[in-house]
Amino acid sequence: MYKKIISPFLFLFDPEKIHTFTFFLIKIFFKIPILGFIIESFYRVKSPKLGRKLFGLTFENPVGIAAGFDKNATHISEFEKFGFGFIEIGTVTPKPQDGNPKKRLFRLKEDTAIINRMGFNNDGVVKIKNRLKKNYNVLIGGNIGKNKVTPNFQAKNDYLICFEELYNYVDYFVINVSSPNTPGLRELQSKEFLNDLFIDLNKFRLNEIIKKPILIKISPDLSKEKILEILEVIDTNNIDGIIATNTTIDYPNLKSKNKNETGGLSGAPLYDKSNEVISFISKKTKGKLPIIGVGGISTPEQAVKKIEAGAHLIQLYTGIIYEGPGIVRKINKKLLNQEL
Repeated sequence: MYKKIISPFLFLFDPEKIHTFTFFLIKIFFKIPILGFIIESFYRVKSPKLGRKLFGLTFENPVGIAAGFDKNATHISEFEKFGFGFIEIGTVTPKPQDGNPKKRLFRLKEDTAIINRMGFNNDGVVKIKNRLKKNYNVLIGGNIGKNKVTPNFQAKNDYLICFEELYNYVDYFVINVSSPNTPGLRELQSKEFLNDLFIDLNKFRLNEIIKKPILIKISPDLSKEKILEILEVIDTNNIDGIIATNTTIDYPNLKSKNKNETGGLSGAPLYDKSNEVISFISKKTKGKLPIIGVGGISTPEQAVKKIEAGAHLIQLYTGIIYEGPGIVRKINKKLLNQEL
């Protein structure tokens, strides 16, 4: 139904506008008392065999929503009903910001892909923190970044502000230094910056009752030498895991009319590139470093291959847009049948 009726209708409209409108409709529909129960009964796959234990957390299943889908933590209760094992909000910055000028989100239908140059548009850490004060029944990741106006030499402070503000309200943190849509952000993947940042993050969390996990999200466009450098930083600072990968800015051979738009590419063209990074990291760390694999998953078979490449958990974004929320159920069913 989704691919034959719903998505063709949604795809008639501007991607960002229809995303906002769909979020509005979801809120309205979920006010019908029985609807949440019906959706959960249909979409959620419950089995202890799907559970995963990583960095001190127990995930109901390994399929999550990637950052960028519910940036402002407005729909956690609703998306949890669709059967996701965890939801990552953000990217969150200290101050609210509008992001880059519109239009900034483009479908590439012939490539089953999306190009975005959103630019960390979000409501700011204080407002988002207040939304997270509710009790949720799903694990929540906090993806944090810096404001566009913050120069790189002051960027560490932006990450520390978000980390401290959200510390009691999310289950794990993701340090986003790999988005291509904030000028200069990828420069923060340097060994010097990351060491400096992680030292201060560790100082803060060691004084807390619960030591919240920290992960870093990396670009798929890094050289192997650069990835090894980051892995060294992770090991030195006892960082808990890695997310591989963010969007790519290297996209030859696209077919869609929007192929020349600038921004980060997600979806099918990213799939193999992401898997290569995951496999490389897994081999270099002998499978000991927890990896959240993201990039191009739109079928259960692709989810399986990403896990076989070395991912312990996976995340969806573009796949939800092209396949609908039913993709979560299909993946979990496949993983259950294959006992992965």
